[in-house]
Amino acid sequence: MTDTAAVPVPPAADPTFTPPSLGRRFGALVIDWVLCLLISNLFADPVRDGWAPVLVLVLEYALFLGLFAQTPGMYVTRIRCLSWADGGRIGLVRALLRGVLLALVVPAVIMDEHRRGLHDRLTGSVIVATPR
Repeated sequence: MTDTAAVPVPPAADPTFTPPSLGRRFGALVIDWVLCLLISNLFADPVRDGWAPVLVLVLEYALFLGLFAQTPGMYVTRIRCLSWADGGRIGLVRALLRGVLLALVVPAVIMDEHRRGLHDRLTGSVIVATPR
């Protein structure tokens, strides 16, 4: 017997690919940022030590995107970060690089028609909606 389940098409090869709204992406970032402020408060004063929540955010992105393809904020807003070329996970190294680039902010605001910021294009990633 053959498997009749449809094989997902990678975003790069899908002419009908539609990225999730910027509102969902921003909502996920706000949720993740609040979590990072709370976590960094355990070992530093986020107001005095501005590096602490940024460090936690970079590490959160590296671990959660690398292993699960979504951060807690992305889970709540039903989006994922996948490989543009094959639709799989981006892995720990690319997720870490994506987190560092996201912390620089500027790459995130320069987007293409698929709402891929420079941080996405440099790491070969894309944000997609999560099926219900």
